[in-house]
Amino acid sequence: MASFKVLVLMCVFVILSSTVSSASESEEKEYVLTLDHSNFSEIVSKHNFIVVEFYAPWCGHCKNLAPEYEKAASVLSSNEPAVVLAKIDANAEENKGLAEKFEIQGFPTIKILRNGGENVQEYKGPREADGIVTYLKKQLGPASTEIKTAEDADSLIDDKKIFIVGIFPKFVGEEFDKFITVAEKLRSDYDFGHTTNAKLIRRGESSVSKPTVRLLKPFDELFVDFKKFEVDDALEKFIEEVSTPLVTLFDQSPDNQPFLNKYFQSPDEKAMLFLDFNHEQADKYKSKYNEIAGLYKGKGLKFLLGDIPDSEGAFQFFGLTEDQAPVLVVQNSEGLKFINPNVEIDQIAPWLKDYVEGKLKPTIKSEAIPETNDEPVKVVVAKSLRNMVLDSKKNVLLEVYAPWCGHCKKLAPILDEVAVSFEKDADVVIAKLDGTKNDVPSDIFEVRGYPTLYFKSASGKYVAYEGDRSKEDIIEFIQNNRDTTSESILKDEL
Repeated sequence: MASFKVLVLMCVFVILSSTVSSASESEEKEYVLTLDHSNFSEIVSKHNFIVVEFYAPWCGHCKNLAPEYEKAASVLSSNEPAVVLAKIDANAEENKGLAEKFEIQGFPTIKILRNGGENVQEYKGPREADGIVTYLKKQLGPASTEIKTAEDADSLIDDKKIFIVGIFPKFVGEEFDKFITVAEKLRSDYDFGHTTNAKLIRRGESSVSKPTVRLLKPFDELFVDFKKFEVDDALEKFIEEVSTPLVTLFDQSPDNQPFLNKYFQSPDEKAMLFLDFNHEQADKYKSKYNEIAGLYKGKGLKFLLGDIPDSEGAFQFFGLTEDQAPVLVVQNSEGLKFINPNVEIDQIAPWLKDYVEGKLKPTIKSEAIPETNDEPVKVVVAKSLRNMVLDSKKNVLLEVYAPWCGHCKKLAPILDEVAVSFEKDADVVIAKLDGTKNDVPSDIFEVRGYPTLYFKSASGKYVAYEGDRSKEDIIEFIQNNRDTTSESILKDEL
């Protein structure tokens, strides 16, 4: 659900050197290694640990990250052992094969490559220099830290975070090996420790008779034990299942962000209840909602609870207003939304039952179709999307934007110029759709941020535009990908 993310305005500071000598020194001190398709495999294969940023030159977030990434690379170059930070232009045509291989869905994406690239992990740490350094130094060490004393336990275990500890009679054997393997795989997501003394762990039984993995967490039951090592992937599934709250709280607390990220990144269908926590019946709503969430545990439907003041972004995304609260929303795996405004406590369970049984119709968010639409860039809304874009026999460049988005505002006059250049071309339409007020079909358009540009040819081929956002490049892209209407009709008739 990338649309929930706050889009950061690009701010690039360029420091000009006053002398030729200092400029050359600056050039020499570029610590981030530049990769491309010709040297990627060779360089990665030589490193047991290398960090690679996949970026696009036009991406504002990439430009914002660049100086921080360079600072971190400078610091980590003198670490023992040194840590190499690299980057690759994943938008360049010759590098797109690597972008596909590493499943790059947006920019910037950072990957941690271990053992010559054999083990690939997502970088999920901070995006500023100090945070990058701290995070990567931690990733360099062992995947799990031995807990020998009470002081070790206190320093490692944070009551506000998930911590996974393996308790073993000795650090050998199949169970311990499986634990370390899972810790290596999931170390970007969780902190791991291991010990031979269960008494050092302040939660759970102080004595265990067989190898045990204890997951400590700040919600629901505060710890859960796992002992079924005989099934190969059971430990990893256990961690993924119990590390998600029964009901995820939607708020602005930094401590809660990992659980929110996990919730929105989950492929499961999502139920969301938004209400005023100061409402006189708020506690009754919460209690009933938690009870219902328990009934659906493990059945592919995850639950979230949001206080209205903290849910402004969600309200904007779903097109809700505060007078509709308490409002219950379900979003299915295809992105379709089902909305029940002013829901009563006793209506929650039967409405969700009707949803699960397929008895409800999705809610389509749309602005009204404009009465006049004579500007160079045509306005599209959800109600007119099929007629103006999906079923159109014309070549259409569609921008999905947000009114508050700085990058969208910069792009607007450029799209106007593009549209004017095609005004006398009946086969080409330049259009825009407000993604905060209109739903778009997620099976056709993948909107991970604003602006998102898609081109639909007259013959019905869809291509995401990821090139430079200049008038010349956009026009060239349209000319290279367009069909003529007559050709399209001829293909349909054949």
